[in-house]
Amino acid sequence: MSNIIKTERFGEVEYTPEDILFFPRGIPAFESKHEWILAGNDENAIKWLQSLDDGNLALPVTSPDAVQPDYNARIPEDELNLVGSMNPADLALLIVVTIPDSAPWNMTANLRAPILINIKTRRAVQVIALNEEYPVRHIVFSDEVREKMKASAISNGGDQ
Repeated sequence: MSNIIKTERFGEVEYTPEDILFFPRGIPAFESKHEWILAGNDENAIKWLQSLDDGNLALPVTSPDAVQPDYNARIPEDELNLVGSMNPADLALLIVVTIPDSAPWNMTANLRAPILINIKTRRAVQVIALNEEYPVRHIVFSDEVREKMKASAISNGGDQ
């Protein structure tokens, strides 16, 4: 059985109960929002964690491998218990990215607080990785790529 949510970013989005990610604690800053789905273009590395409680609320997320191929977050055991599995085969990670509207080349990724998902039970939680070396605002693009993106935007009449 399908459901539909009206969203600001995607218009009407159809989803099934199997698509829902349940966050028992919500997400920091959105603790009262417990049900989310992943939305967005399948070909795009950036997906959107869309709140089912608020059609205006969606957070950009991506796979950590898209940002840092050697990413290896150490997750506290109590967080693994919260999603209901210690088995790596049952688990997936996403990271929240911040994309400034006027300067997308300055996109950052929160490597310190990944979202842990049990892909079998669809339970999820945003955790604080034990790896202190992972920053909250990791610059996604190299300086060279950022300069090219910025130059392209300027030449196309975009913002600086």
